[in-house]
Amino acid sequence: MPGLTLPTLTKAEVESHNTADDCYVTIGTNVYDVSDFVESHPGGADLVLEYAGKDVTDILKNEDSHKHSDSAYEILEESHVAFLVTGKLAPNGKAQKKNADPQINDEVTRTIHPRTGMSCEEDLSKETDFNTDYKQHKFLDLSKPLLMQVWYGGFTKRFYLDQVHRPRHYKGGASAPLFGNFLEPLSLTPWWLVPIIWLPAVAYGTYLASQGIETRLGLATCWGFGLVLWTLIEYILHRCLFHLDDYLPDNRVGITLHFLLHGVHHYLPMDKYRLVMPPTLFLVLATPFWKLAHAIFYWDWYIATAVYCGGIFGYVCYDLTHYFLHHQNLPLWYKDLKKYHLAHHFLDYELGFGVTSRFWDQVFGTELVTVVKTA
Repeated sequence: MPGLTLPTLTKAEVESHNTADDCYVTIGTNVYDVSDFVESHPGGADLVLEYAGKDVTDILKNEDSHKHSDSAYEILEESHVAFLVTGKLAPNGKAQKKNADPQINDEVTRTIHPRTGMSCEEDLSKETDFNTDYKQHKFLDLSKPLLMQVWYGGFTKRFYLDQVHRPRHYKGGASAPLFGNFLEPLSLTPWWLVPIIWLPAVAYGTYLASQGIETRLGLATCWGFGLVLWTLIEYILHRCLFHLDDYLPDNRVGITLHFLLHGVHHYLPMDKYRLVMPPTLFLVLATPFWKLAHAIFYWDWYIATAVYCGGIFGYVCYDLTHYFLHHQNLPLWYKDLKKYHLAHHFLDYELGFGVTSRFWDQVFGTELVTVVKTA
């Protein structure tokens, strides 16, 4: 099932799937859902249920008990639904390999990250099977409006955070329905809207600031200070607001707000129309910073405006960079940054908060250094 994100299950969770209607078995760390095969098993359902929730490696290879044909292994491969957690996952995320068995797969596959089921950035663009994904994860049905499913889902914070950070990809590269009504267009923002709206505002604000700052060097210094300051603000917003995960209220209000603000982007990271900030949301976030800039530089309105305009230009660069990191083949000097940011999505969302630069990650100790490689 190409593009399917595979979950991880503990041994206890696998053992709980032990009925005729809900039957899992394992081979090593591979977990298989054989529920649909129980009743049609040639040796009878009881033989399968005897090993429900257990490892079947030995019994499959025991010719005295029953010699299994190649078709039995083909059925298993088609029913591969998860990986078994065999140890504690390190904070920076360690890869888990799919077992090699000549009767199931001839060689070890790419290393698989145990939370997301992904091995590399290309996996972010593999289409997710809607029905199978919902059946396995019991989270969100991608074919229906997402917001109300989050609101009425009754999800715990722990379950929600685990699921929303397992990337999916909507079929055909289109956008999944968020509202499913007249509000839907407000949630979709093409990348080019950002420079069209905000660059003229930056130019006008810079012009106004120039009327009160005597020299061009003074204007450039204030403007440049705002630009540098934005890189810190970008990091703080991404880490402390967008990823307010540990402090997120464990109720549907907090979970739904998190989903709207940033969760939907981690759930569907390759959605072209939910990669840059909608103008209305940016206006809400930018207004307090306008007041803050003028409160800090209270003695000179023109300096405050120049610093603010430099910061807004930094935001424009950030949003465009964010879009291009996801959807463009970038020049050589940007390729590492692209790998770095996409690893934040498929590898470890608790590290790697810098988008335009990893500088502040290095300063604050949140640099993402582990990259999943092929075996």
